[in-house]
Formats: sequence, C-alpha cells, structure tokens
Amino acid sequence: MDTSSIKGIIVPIVTPVDENNCINEEAMSRMVNYVIDGGVHGILAFGSNGEFFAIDYKEQRKALACMVKTAAKRIPVYMGIAGITTKECVETVKMAIEEGADGLSILPPMFISPTEDELYAHIVAIAETAPELPVLLYNNPGKVGYGLSVNLVKRLADVPNIVGIKDTSGNMTLTAEFIRTTRDKDFKVMAGKDTMILGSLAYGAVGAIASTANIVPELVVEIYDKYMAGDIEGACEAQFKLTPFRNTFDKVSFPAGTKDACNLIGLEVGNSIKPNTTASKDVLDEMAQILADLGYIKREALLEA
Repeated sequence: MDTSSIKGIIVPIVTPVDENNCINEEAMSRMVNYVIDGGVHGILAFGSNGEFFAIDYKEQRKALACMVKTAAKRIPVYMGIAGITTKECVETVKMAIEEGADGLSILPPMFISPTEDELYAHIVAIAETAPELPVLLYNNPGKVGYGLSVNLVKRLADVPNIVGIKDTSGNMTLTAEFIRTTRDKDFKVMAGKDTMILGSLAYGAVGAIASTANIVPELVVEIYDKYMAGDIEGACEAQFKLTPFRNTFDKVSFPAGTKDACNLIGLEVGNSIKPNTTASKDVLDEMAQILADLGYIKREALLEA
C-alpha cells in the first residue's frame, strides 16, 4: 500500500450546519476550498472538531460526498470512524467506501471500557472492512476516557492497512514511544496537539492533524514546511505564533472554539451544535485580536466590531 501521501498537515475539518443541524453544502465546499488553498495535505471528515457525535448518519453521508466532490482528488479525504459498537463502525466504513473516501481514522469506543484484546479485535474488524484503504488510529484519552497503549499500537501496526496514528494524548514521551517502537515498520505517527507539532516532528512524526488549520492553514503548514526544509528557527517561530491562538480554544466548550474562530474570519460555518453554543465576548475578542495580529482579520473590521 502506498502511504507516501500520509504526511504534512491534515485538517479535522469543521462541519457547517444550518439551524436544523443539517449540512450546509455551500459552506462545506467553501471550507474545503479554503483549507486546500491554505496548503493543507489532507482533510479528515468527522473528527472530533467535525462534531461526529451530533450529526446523524444521513447527514454524515451528505457531508462526506460534498467534501470528496469538492476536493476532487487534490488532496486525500479521510473519514472518521467513531461509533461505540463494531457493527456501527463497520456500517460507517461501508458508507465511506461508497462515497469515495481515501482513508479512515478510527477513534476507540467512548463510554465503554474494552479490554486490550477486545479493542484489538474491534479495530481490526473495522480495518478489514476496507483492506484497500489506509487506516490511521486516533489516540485521544482525554475524550475517550482511556488511551491506546504502546503495546497495542505495536500489535495493530502489523495489520497491513493500519498505517499510522494521530496522538492527541499531549504526552510527548508517549508520542516518542509510538515512533520509537514502530521504526521498523512503515508506520506514520502524527501529532494531535497543535501546540506540539514541532516537538513531534523533531522526534520523527510525519506531520499533524491540527484543528487550527481550519482557520490559519498557512501558518500551520509553515511549521511543517520550514521544519522539512531544515529551517528549525523558522519552524519554531511559526509554532510560537500558533500556540497563543490554539490556547484560546481551551477557554471555550469543546469543540465550539474552532467554529467560533471560523466565523470570526468570515467563513460562515454556522453555530456549534447544542448543547455547545459559543464563546464569551471576552474570549471572542481575544481570538479576534490574535487573528488580526496574524493577518486573518483586517484591523478596520476589528475596530468596527
């Protein structure tokens, strides 16, 4: 399996919806073109910032079809698989295949507490549903309630189409262990914390899946591009520019901050799905000021607001 395209910055794209939580296809297409124009190397549909937990199966299919059509093979589109039961996940994979997804990302089941062997069997069953598609694991213990162990990831890396992992643990030692223990395999480790992109690259990660790339794609891509060009100082400067912006997301209910920021720069992605609403005025003002400093909001517009 050719995994050479799995690198760089993949954006867990937001899902624009109307007041009835139905997909806004015009805004969805606009988002896809915006991030591609910003230089990202891939799109992840229905990651955590895509509000997979709040959008029904029919609407997910509509959104994925729109993303694939708009991307038009310019960059790969991955589908997030995040159900609790194996059966539900397998059905979502079949839908992803039908709609032309280029790869999958598997989040471990939330709420339940599977053993390591149960989790292995669950993930392998999902991956084997689409043997022709590359699969990325998704380690997010903060939201799932438990993490993927180094031992489990090593076992899963032997499955032919399980080719990488997004690590959102925030634990650089763990990220480094994922990299160290799979060095003898063609296994791609990607940063899942936007504040740790450069550090992960230094250990040997191939890129990042970064929510801030919805809003400031050029800046996020700059970290990767400068690192790959050997400009460590420039990559560090870009990382330090990004970090204060990413930190504002922690002052908002998850994942509302990403949509708030998209709306601040005029992408018009609609509201977060309730019970999430929007950030306070103070946080929105802080976001807007940072985005103005980064050149994504005109200062005249900031003064008018």
